[in-house]
Amino acid sequence: MRKPIFFLLAGLSGMLLAPAVWAQAAPAAAAAASVNKGDVAWLLTATLLVVMMSIPGLALFYGGMARAKNMLSVLMQVFVVFALVSVLWLLFGYSLAFSGGNAVLGDFGKLFLAGIDAASLSDTFSAQSKLPELVFVAFQCSFAAISCGIIVGAFAERMRFAAVLAFIVLWFTFSYLPIAHMVWSGNGYLFGKGALDFAGGTVVHINAGIAGLVGAKLVGRRIGLGREALMPHSLTLTMVGAALLWVGWFGFNAGSALEANGVAALAFVNTLAAASAATLSWIATEAVLGRKPSMLGAASGAIAGLVVITPAAGTVAPMGALVLGLLAGPVCFWGVTTLKRWLGIDDAFDAFGVHGVGGILGALLTGVFSAPALGGSGAAGYAMLPQLWVQLEGVLITLGWSGLVSFLAYKLVDRLIGLRVGEEEERIGLDISSHGESAYVR
Repeated sequence: MRKPIFFLLAGLSGMLLAPAVWAQAAPAAAAAASVNKGDVAWLLTATLLVVMMSIPGLALFYGGMARAKNMLSVLMQVFVVFALVSVLWLLFGYSLAFSGGNAVLGDFGKLFLAGIDAASLSDTFSAQSKLPELVFVAFQCSFAAISCGIIVGAFAERMRFAAVLAFIVLWFTFSYLPIAHMVWSGNGYLFGKGALDFAGGTVVHINAGIAGLVGAKLVGRRIGLGREALMPHSLTLTMVGAALLWVGWFGFNAGSALEANGVAALAFVNTLAAASAATLSWIATEAVLGRKPSMLGAASGAIAGLVVITPAAGTVAPMGALVLGLLAGPVCFWGVTTLKRWLGIDDAFDAFGVHGVGGILGALLTGVFSAPALGGSGAAGYAMLPQLWVQLEGVLITLGWSGLVSFLAYKLVDRLIGLRVGEEEERIGLDISSHGESAYVR
């Protein structure tokens, strides 16, 4: 991804040469840039891993937490949202995120992937290395699709299927694309400010998390919440989904190096470190509070660690990743318990508590642990406090932008379609009432 990078170094020596020498050197420099087949193979693999994160990873992770009568509806929402966003990305999403435009949004220069073919090339973080642009298109598509899928967990078990799809179209267009452009595009506002987001702490997790929070508030609580136990029907499937997410996340983070190199290896190790540490710190938090260590807690902890390390994966040292993971467990545990209670929301599968809270924590601490003094790969003269301010600005812009767009989108969809299913439909379960099928035959 095209992120603010301190590892992109422009060759300054050429500026000292005479214009005549430049003219001679330019063709040689252009010829030096090439496509490495290893990079291409790695990015195709990373893209497949991120696709696996959505379907089946996220679908099973959420589906297992649903009640049996809503299992199929959750799978259906994640599955179809993935397909919908993929189509929108190819039609106009890629162009608005990564083609020209201004500091807030791209333009329609690559509408319908105009001008992109098998010979088109995209930049990496090395001046001498290029990627087929179609590989970059596919990689970024998988990010957009899972971002939209994350939101589903907040309003699961009670929102109309048509309303889900309509909201996703609006949110993807007016929230995801501008934030992605601002953070990752070369002329984006936050990119220009030097905001660090290696693999999507702001673009994916905070962006989707706040959309889920707004949705949970506007759609309202599930029937019976607080009066009856709304228990996950299969923690086995939730664990399987979490495991698939964990494996796929290596493509998410390490793939964001855009090359098969040392930065990808660093992101890979950091992803392993943070997820492992957060798994342990989450169940340790449960134990400290007098609870039994739970499978749901371990799975949630792993996801929290993965979320927290996402913006920092390629810029912090492994020991920094361990610290981030250790903090992610208790902080996100607080997000899905105390904070959720304070907010008075029914965030069914903790989209905000894990992704929103974890994304905020990770985005801010990226500014701390990317410092060379703490083993990070920040450039010489790295100033922690100014970088923290830039990170905070990115967090606040994402919260404000996504929150406003989400509120307006939900309200519009509610007026046109209606957000929530009827009471009887909800009691029956969305599998039967919305899809005429059942996940399980009894």
